[in-house]
Amino acid sequence: MATPTLSAADLFAPTEAFVLSRAELDTRRPVDLHTQDFHEMMWIQNGTVRLHTAAGKRDLTEGDLVFIAPDQSHAVQGRGEAAIVVSLAIRPGVIRALGNRHEDLQGVAFWSGGAQPMVTHRDIRQLADLNAAALKLERSPRDKLYLEAFLLPLLTALDRAPDGMAQGAPGWLIAACSAARDPAVFREGAAGFVALCGRAHPHVSRTMRKFMDQTPVDYINGLRMAYAARRLTGTADSLAEIAVDCGLPNLSHFHKTFQAAFGETPQRYRKARQRDLIQPRP
Repeated sequence: MATPTLSAADLFAPTEAFVLSRAELDTRRPVDLHTQDFHEMMWIQNGTVRLHTAAGKRDLTEGDLVFIAPDQSHAVQGRGEAAIVVSLAIRPGVIRALGNRHEDLQGVAFWSGGAQPMVTHRDIRQLADLNAAALKLERSPRDKLYLEAFLLPLLTALDRAPDGMAQGAPGWLIAACSAARDPAVFREGAAGFVALCGRAHPHVSRTMRKFMDQTPVDYINGLRMAYAARRLTGTADSLAEIAVDCGLPNLSHFHKTFQAAFGETPQRYRKARQRDLIQPRP
């Protein structure tokens, strides 16, 4: 029996770039999976929702966010009372054009490349922000401009695999690498990163070597030095201040780590790249 396909022609008015809706889901098991010829973003507003895919079933709870690409067969089912979802259906071509303009989106959300819908999670604060943005979108014209204004802040905030990470890396590692870009995290060093992973240190080290060819120390020091480089070229802060903010208060150790990363001392790096602002002649 062929999988039924939902058509954008039956959902979108001719000038609409998106359709935003809310629904309380039926608790009965869906008869069939279906596909669709448009993209859809759906998040769980309340209760528990069962996501059915060709790979099986998965229960989702409040704050879970699902990105569904065309041809990914799926169905959803309420689990218990008041299982409420918010759905954002997006006209065919809009997401493709967005991805063409922003290559950094590859590997996340609609561009994950998997056979199944991508699922991520928003915490209570992030969910509140998402709902507020959705309310604003709901009140706006159904144009691509307003849709992109809604999507881009969300997409840039999603966890994404760092450059060089091999495919198949576990979600916990991707999430930890994303969170570790925050100075408040990498200041705590490799131990803080491992704690963020929620796994034993040897397991984190083995997994990072397998998918990134790096140790936790390598990765954290890379983030620290990239941050230091931005501070060196973008501010007049002293080396001591920058070193402390990187989590390396020993200035000698900071110098050695920076030179190992960039092949030159912090002072030389700053002098070569920092330029005085062009001021008008009096």
